[in-house]
Amino acid sequence: MKTPLITIIGGGLAGCEAAYQVAKRGGKAVIHEMKPLRFSPAHSLSTLSELVCSNSLKSESLENASGLLKEEMRLLDSIVIKAAEATRVPAGKTLAVDRTAFSNHITDTLEAMGVEIKRGEVTDMPPARPLIIATGPLTSDAFAESIAGIIGSASLHFFDAVAPIVYRDSIDMDKAFKASRYGKGGDDYINCPFTEEEYNRFLSQLMEADKVRAHEFEDASYFERCMPIEVMAGRGPKTLLFGPMRPVGLKDPRTGERPFAVLQLRRENMEDTLYNMVGFQTRLTFPAQKKVFRLIPGLENAEFARLGKLHRNSFIDSPWCLLNTLQFKKDANILFAGQITGVEGYNESAVSGLIAGINAFKLAIGEEPLSPPEATMTGALFKYITNAKTGFQPMNANMGLLPEIAGKDRREQQVRRALGELKAWRDEVLATMP
Repeated sequence: MKTPLITIIGGGLAGCEAAYQVAKRGGKAVIHEMKPLRFSPAHSLSTLSELVCSNSLKSESLENASGLLKEEMRLLDSIVIKAAEATRVPAGKTLAVDRTAFSNHITDTLEAMGVEIKRGEVTDMPPARPLIIATGPLTSDAFAESIAGIIGSASLHFFDAVAPIVYRDSIDMDKAFKASRYGKGGDDYINCPFTEEEYNRFLSQLMEADKVRAHEFEDASYFERCMPIEVMAGRGPKTLLFGPMRPVGLKDPRTGERPFAVLQLRRENMEDTLYNMVGFQTRLTFPAQKKVFRLIPGLENAEFARLGKLHRNSFIDSPWCLLNTLQFKKDANILFAGQITGVEGYNESAVSGLIAGINAFKLAIGEEPLSPPEATMTGALFKYITNAKTGFQPMNANMGLLPEIAGKDRREQQVRRALGELKAWRDEVLATMP
């Protein structure tokens, strides 16, 4: 039999996951990636699967949707989960990684498997089929026009923001302290504690600081979980105290008391030299960031390895144009994957690429594409993005997507049912594939 050939546009998490699923089954995967010949405003590494917003893949606990989704990905042999576990850095019960090592791990693995990586921007829709479009939320303008041309309407979009990263040796540890909330995970985070007076001063300067303005023709609508810190603060003076600056579960060892507010810094790399300002994604101008964020106790002399940025995230109207197999309704040999479909988050993006890769391979060998059961987190997520009604917006995995189960331990039952159904689906549906 002729070796199945799958063309993939985009070398992010979804594109790489798709390529891995094709290559492990003996297919030929070709990834078109425009880096390093051209970079988006948020990217800087020339390697694949670059994490741009955070280095965290969220909680590993099966008590929540993120942990359940990762366990489903493990059951389906996800390269993203493998790479994350191989390059993880301490972060309590959260799976956080060294970004550079993570990206290198995936790139090296795919190259060793024979995946072909073609460098250069794709501007026109390729004729190759099966075709997976996984260009992500930062799809280039030229290729975005090509996508709009086949779906018959312009892509939707929202704004996203990334948090600053500071150098570890510029943090004043006479003021900051190491701890995790409620002692879970040891001393994995650095915490900058605020008194009420310090918080009020910081809040005042944050609200008055200069901000990057969106172009007048663009609607500055933000995805809720990536909302800039200053936009969140604008909802009320106590909003941050119930969000990223909540002090619960922490005690300042110098006072023995809970701080009024706290900024947590999460380790970014294995060398322990870089720390991410958790929840502090921002659209402040660079000078404003340096001024305002140095008002944070412990960061008075902070040096920034990266300042926060604002960028546009694009996504298609998936309920109108995609099947739950991620196939394009107008051309079933085109599949979409990643955040361009309206899934939001690293794991969500990766698992969509995983299923798109499996389904593209199925198409290439003459089998019918399928979607995991709706009682699984993966299947429920695909059901949402392909069946949402009016006002479609990006969605993270969450327990509310799963079919209800009555009883006090319903979450535990939902998790058990999801994993059971995914295992059965995997063993039955994928057993006939190479």
